[in-house]
Amino acid sequence: MAIEINPQDTTRATAYDFWMKAPNPMVTFFKKLNVTNLIRVSKKRHLKFNMLLDYCIGKAAVGVKEFYILPVGEKLIQYDTIAVNTIVKNKNDEVSSCDILYTDNLDIFNQEYLKYTAEVAENCQDRDLSTDSMVIGTSAIVNTEIDGAVGMNSGIFNNPFIIWGKYRKKAFKYYLPISFQFHHTQMDGAHAGRFLENLQNEINTIK
Repeated sequence: MAIEINPQDTTRATAYDFWMKAPNPMVTFFKKLNVTNLIRVSKKRHLKFNMLLDYCIGKAAVGVKEFYILPVGEKLIQYDTIAVNTIVKNKNDEVSSCDILYTDNLDIFNQEYLKYTAEVAENCQDRDLSTDSMVIGTSAIVNTEIDGAVGMNSGIFNNPFIIWGKYRKKAFKYYLPISFQFHHTQMDGAHAGRFLENLQNEINTIK
């Protein structure tokens, strides 16, 4: 469920006043993740790497309360659930967008990921949960090694967004550079840093 809230009644009141009308309120962090354990789990359990990473993103985000508040237009909206978006190659060889509601149960998350990405690939229609959940956008450019990417500030899409490319192997370990873009009204750098630390921890401990 999503409800409009008064910014002055939240811990983001000052940030709302500073950043809602800023020419560029988006901030991008770059981080290199150690995804060695994620690859091991993917191979051992025959699970998709991107699904596992999306799951870890959702799990890392729910531990940071700022993810539940998002500027939409000139309003501040509070959500009680989080979803992770993934980009799907559809049957027309184009891309479609698919939102997956985060659940702590990995098996259920995987089932829904496989079900809905397959449906989106077949019907070529986006699956959009943004009216009910705070959606974290993702984009994987899996055939190319990239160091990061800076997204645009459209003034419409203010959701946090994570981009990654192909992971790299170095000395028996695997690393994945990512970029994390967020709206400064939603969170400060410290909150973003906590999320990225949470993400690395979830990747390290997933079984």
